[in-house]
Amino acid sequence: MPKSLQVLTLGCSKNTVDTEHLLFQAGDAFDVVPAEARPDFVDYLLVNTCGFIGDAKEESIQAILEAGQRKERGEVGKLIVFGCLSQRYPTELPGLIPEVDEWYGARDLVPVLKAIGAAPSPERRCGRVRTEGRPGTAFLKISEGCDRSCAYCAIPGIRGAHRSVPMEDLVAEARFLSSKGVRELVIIAQDTTYYGLDLYRRRALAELLQRLSEVEGIEWLRIHYSYPSGFPRDVLEQMASNPKVCPYLDIPLQHISDRVLSLMQRHCTGAETRALVRDLREKVPGVVLRTTMIVGHPGEGEREFGELLDFVREARFERLGAFKYSEEEGTYGAEHYADDVPEEVKEARLAELMETQREISLAFNQSRVGTVERVLVDAFDGDTLVCRSRYESPDVDGEILVRYEAGAFGLRIPAEVCGTFIDVRIIGADEYDLIAEIVKN
Repeated sequence: MPKSLQVLTLGCSKNTVDTEHLLFQAGDAFDVVPAEARPDFVDYLLVNTCGFIGDAKEESIQAILEAGQRKERGEVGKLIVFGCLSQRYPTELPGLIPEVDEWYGARDLVPVLKAIGAAPSPERRCGRVRTEGRPGTAFLKISEGCDRSCAYCAIPGIRGAHRSVPMEDLVAEARFLSSKGVRELVIIAQDTTYYGLDLYRRRALAELLQRLSEVEGIEWLRIHYSYPSGFPRDVLEQMASNPKVCPYLDIPLQHISDRVLSLMQRHCTGAETRALVRDLREKVPGVVLRTTMIVGHPGEGEREFGELLDFVREARFERLGAFKYSEEEGTYGAEHYADDVPEEVKEARLAELMETQREISLAFNQSRVGTVERVLVDAFDGDTLVCRSRYESPDVDGEILVRYEAGAFGLRIPAEVCGTFIDVRIIGADEYDLIAEIVKN
């Protein structure tokens, strides 16, 4: 009988990709138990942790403690923890949680495999065991680590220096995912625009997009986590001319004030940021831009926050998320700046920024009412098809909700429609989600 293996994954989509690679490398030697299951006994329980910010660290610690309780009750044979949290606190954690048998870091997939008795195989490096609930969508991690030095960010210290995945491996992985029914690839990394600089001595994201678009079965390519400084303009050509590259870009800008950007060590001025946004709007007609902003960073006064609000009103980002500055130990900011913006001021600024964005998002969604759009069906929930268009990314954006009509797809049941494309007409909108109806052919 094969031994049982369960992996609990915390944190971002990059961790999900790591878990899926690990499970595929483990191969048929294990009986893989779904993460949400609670069997009477599992031989190996692995926890893939996040250690980025306070809330994520707390969630990971809680998951480890609960896993430790399962082990104490005799429900787990061996408990192994790996990922960002254990990479960040390699000496502190073992003494605090002795129930864990072994600890590994964020880049230790091979040692983890060896710890469970699996033999890593280079021939299996491009395969994955899907754990995502969306059958038609997969995240494709094109590089690891980061060479940036943003003052607030702990990722370079956790994940190490930037390292691109060879292009031929990514194309092979895309082919594998396509063979499993994936139709959309969400391109992720700490900074996708940096792709290729280490391997090819040039920014090669545009070339990678072209090669991925040639993979049979892949119909949408969506770009996430693009750094504004040094943004490769040939990527805009791909977005404008390649029908498989969605007119959608996730580009975290963080701020617009020159003073704050300098303190953040973003290596990009407010003028350069505005020029990039103008280029995106002009060269990719209809592009949907998603960004994130940080409020309450050290050095952000009322003037700098006012600049940020004015910029958001001016740029009219279709999607925007915002966060309060959180001082993280080991970062440049924690070592060199005082966290001098009071918590209540951060809260007030966050609320004002998001209320400004709410009005912008609502106007954008309302402008789409009456249009017919091609959508990818993610799930069937009760009597509703949960879908997305080229303008919505998984996890971070709203959804298009379509009431299912019996017989709408002939003999196919709703579950069989998940992971496929359908045409819908938008009939309603709020600031987050859209309501649509099936377009009958």
